[in-house]
Amino acid sequence: MRTAFIDTTTALLEEQPRTALVLADISASQFAPAGRRHPDRVLNVGIREQLMIGVAGGLALTGLRPIVHSYATFLVDRAYEQIKLDLDHQGVGAVLVSIGASYDGSREGRTHQSPGDVALFDTLGDGWTVRVPGHPDEVAPLLRAAVGTDDPVYLRLSEQRNARAYPDARRLRMLRHGGPGAPLVVAVGPMLDATLAATEGLDVTVAYTHTPRPFDAAGLRTLATNKVVLVEPYLAGTSSAAVGRALADVPHRLLALGVGRTDLRRYGDPADHARWHGLDAVGLRRSISAFLESARV
Repeated sequence: MRTAFIDTTTALLEEQPRTALVLADISASQFAPAGRRHPDRVLNVGIREQLMIGVAGGLALTGLRPIVHSYATFLVDRAYEQIKLDLDHQGVGAVLVSIGASYDGSREGRTHQSPGDVALFDTLGDGWTVRVPGHPDEVAPLLRAAVGTDDPVYLRLSEQRNARAYPDARRLRMLRHGGPGAPLVVAVGPMLDATLAATEGLDVTVAYTHTPRPFDAAGLRTLATNKVVLVEPYLAGTSSAAVGRALADVPHRLLALGVGRTDLRRYGDPADHARWHGLDAVGLRRSISAFLESARV
């Protein structure tokens, strides 16, 4: 996904004079050729993430369309106040593109883990669009669509990936149809393959989206029964409120699965963290099966 982002951004800088890129050292070497060609629109502020957002806000106020890039923990957690003030409060947009996701950088320790990033955007206005691609081939069309607007967009990249791309999954896309009244399982971004493996042989409907914000409320109302399971690659429960609003007049039970709130204080690799948080196929199967069994009581 990171390679797809770098290639697409480099092409956009060539094609669209309005596009700008703001970095804080991360990926600076990969963008060095683009920087030499467009020194006025490729800016590296060094290890100053708050300044990076402020510069992006200033560029947006001049009419440029800034793309801002770093690890999620630096781009969102560390610079949250600047996102709130220099973008959201000013009413200007930018395309924030993160890498690292919840625990892709787990070998670097807690400093490179950001499971709460999407939840932070939920504390801002309703205007933010959040894209969470599940495959590298979803990155380019999502990035191009984002740059083509003036809206505030967060594009969350990950080293985790599904086997197949679904670039058109802005709305909930049903990939497995259960029987009448079957529970609905919604997988977001790179959680799809593990969810499909976990629900193999279960009578459930599985739907996929790479766009949790705005959440596809209409699609949810069409597909949902009285039992809904939400599988997200960031903090567990992040989209629970969105589901609750969409189904406010529909009696339902919700199981929200994602990264746990407990700091594990471990390094390990991403597969270890997925297992520890119950987000591998085995852990998801255990949680979903227990929920479906309890729902029968």
